[in-house]
Amino acid sequence: MKKITKRRTLILISFGMFVIATSQIFSHFIELSDLMKGAFTGIGIGLLLTSLIFGNFKTA
Repeated sequence: MKKITKRRTLILISFGMFVIATSQIFSHFIELSDLMKGAFTGIGIGLLLTSLIFGNFKTA
């Protein structure tokens, strides 16, 4: 897979953190099954790792 731009990397990082935070908030107010908690957390961590591995963090 080729490198992704710095803008897309930052979007993926913020969206991954948003997914993890949203799942934590929902599990606090609504009873979620372990499968749903794990799925949301896994998706968030997957987005974070994808952005860190394939991201372009080189400075000028």
